Amino acid sequence: MPVFDYDPPDRFVAGAVGQPGSRAFFLQARGQGGLTTVALEKFQVAALADRLDELLDEVLRRSGGTAEVPAAAPLALTDNDPLDTPISEDFRVGTMALAWDADASMVVIEAQEVTAEGEEFEDELAEPALLRVHITPGAARAFSKRALALVAAGRPPCPLCGQPLDAEGHICVRLNGYRGKSVSPGEGGE
Repeated sequence: MPVFDYDPPDRFVAGAVGQPGSRAFFLQARGQGGLTTVALEKFQVAALADRLDELLDEVLRRSGGTAEVPAAAPLALTDNDPLDTPISEDFRVGTMALAWDADASMVVIEAQEVTAEGEEFEDELAEPALLRVHITPGAARAFSKRALALVAAGRPPCPLCGQPLDAEGHICVRLNGYRGKSVSPGEGGE
């Protein structure tokens, strides 16, 4: 099992490639002369960002406000640069885990390679690949802010059903599959 361990990374970000509606999402860690890029789903990026914020809020709450955890992402740690190239997927993420390392005051993020259910490895010692990243609370807040903005930058939602609107049209379930005409104010309805 290859373990890609960054303690701490020079850079750890979520990013996407492609047009809204057909984007591919990635986590990317860079440091110690290495670059690791793992693919994951949009919902996994959103869940990771949400859980990071929840974890940091809980650490702050349990410490009574004494932990060195910023309430918001520090401006100095903002990273809006694109993913590093070449974007070469090392593996696809299946399971993710978060932990708080109280001794080092760091957040530990683990992303494990997806495996097919019931898959047996030929070598009993072989295990799925793992990306492990140790980041500061400030870097975690900055990661979360970027990841949430990335997820929100997709297709706008339908005002009726909330499903994403496609550029080529949208069949709304609230209209029983019909493509409804929008009624402008003043035109009236039926």
